[in-house]
Amino acid sequence: MKKVVIAGFGFMGTMHAQIYNQLRGVRIVGIIDTHPAKASKSMGGLGLKVPLYSSLEEALTDAEPDIVDICLPTHWHARFAVEALRAGRHVFCEKPLALTRNEARRIAEAAKKSGTIMQVGHCIRFWPEYQAFESFVRSGRAGKLLSLTLQRRAGRPLYSVGDWLNDSALSGGASLDLHIHDVDYIHHLIGRPKAVTSRGTKDYSGWSHIFTTYDFGPKGPSVTSEGGWNYPAQWGFQMAFQAVFEKGAVEFDSNANPTLTLTLGGRPRQPLPFRTPKTGESSTGAGNLSSLGGYFNELKSFVDCVRRGRAPQVATPRQAAESLTTTLTEIQSAATGKTLSVPAKL
Repeated sequence: MKKVVIAGFGFMGTMHAQIYNQLRGVRIVGIIDTHPAKASKSMGGLGLKVPLYSSLEEALTDAEPDIVDICLPTHWHARFAVEALRAGRHVFCEKPLALTRNEARRIAEAAKKSGTIMQVGHCIRFWPEYQAFESFVRSGRAGKLLSLTLQRRAGRPLYSVGDWLNDSALSGGASLDLHIHDVDYIHHLIGRPKAVTSRGTKDYSGWSHIFTTYDFGPKGPSVTSEGGWNYPAQWGFQMAFQAVFEKGAVEFDSNANPTLTLTLGGRPRQPLPFRTPKTGESSTGAGNLSSLGGYFNELKSFVDCVRRGRAPQVATPRQAAESLTTTLTEIQSAATGKTLSVPAKL
């Protein structure tokens, strides 16, 4: 049985707790949070009776976890990840990996030296519809991918403790916290772009909406994406993409039913099947697996890697650092109004 400590028990920390409670071979043994009243209330709501710690050092000494799951504000990721890795713990870290390339490099190097397992929470690589789309692209059923457009839009986030999400010094703004999901998926599906051209909207929370065109060379597909959270707070959330192939098209819209559709050849549009997480992993679980989607899949994959002593191949620290590099280049492009090459090295 692998023991887990979750660092940060806000929205994502409680989400992870629900998932760990449904996975075999893993048990939560502690929570780290500097807001004890709020964390205790959330723990009570989940029926979670474990110690609450104020520091990673205390948790490592007292709970002796095998895994540290980091769900803290982004500016703390590097400190907690490096400390946990140097202590010989396996680490799952929420995205984005860090705020800067230097921090991301430090984490990736520490992970490499540690001999333990680390995975980053780029959940779109594990999201059922996006996985089905990836399989469809690889199958070649519709021929060559000609173009791909992705969107990720949200109402202004007003739920973070101390409103840290709207402080770009702590979160990196919508570009780094929200839009990076699609940047990472582009890396996963197509690879690192040669260059980016970005424009956007900047306000008190940093780059709150960004629009980017990616250069994959004359033989690559045309790829664009946009991401932002400067919609009204009650607007809601949408993730979507549209892909055009030589012989068809695939569309995804998280707010549609069905969410994923295929138009192939002369046939009318129809649902494109995808697999949802299986129930029954544990009889003590809580939560709605259909809504947990990629969050469930990514943590299950991580725990499986820890069990088997096998390094993950998807959402690795290096891959997360590469996606961060591209996103930071987009921010620089938007700030300068110039097309910029994406660095090939971390």
